[in-house]
Amino acid sequence: MTFNIETERLILREFRESDLDGMFELDSDPEVHRYLGNKPVKTKEESQRIIASALKQYKERGIGRWAVIEKSSGEFVGWSGLKLNTEYNMNGFTRYYDVGYRLIKRYWGKGFATESGKAAVNYAFNVLKLPELYATTEIGNQASHNALLKIGLHYVEDFYFEEEKLKLRWYKIESP
Repeated sequence: MTFNIETERLILREFRESDLDGMFELDSDPEVHRYLGNKPVKTKEESQRIIASALKQYKERGIGRWAVIEKSSGEFVGWSGLKLNTEYNMNGFTRYYDVGYRLIKRYWGKGFATESGKAAVNYAFNVLKLPELYATTEIGNQASHNALLKIGLHYVEDFYFEEEKLKLRWYKIESP
């Protein structure tokens, strides 16, 4: 299975083993994890497990987060895309598709979360024919809140995620 979506400035594709250094840079940065429970990875082995998990999701669920590559430089920017969540209860949901993104800090503020997120929503509704998508942000993450609204999601409510002890915001978008 080969997956590739191109936007104006980005390529969204399946993860590869060669993404390891970029994933480690992304997930070892405490600033990136500020609104994610403050648990940055400490080893490349942890990043390798994250990539392996995404590859497993592609096989088992037909979808998973995608690597985000900047077209102009070929650089790994982070990840974006869709995920079928079944691992935990999130705001009363135990099986749902969500849209999300995580970018290396030097790529923040360039609109890449919005650009890749819009491509993911388009894929969800036009290719997968999903009826709706959800998303969450930590309550203090205003940049991510703004990006989700630009992508087209609507803020629904705040809730407390007991498993991670986080105050989160819940978003939804329905297929047009």
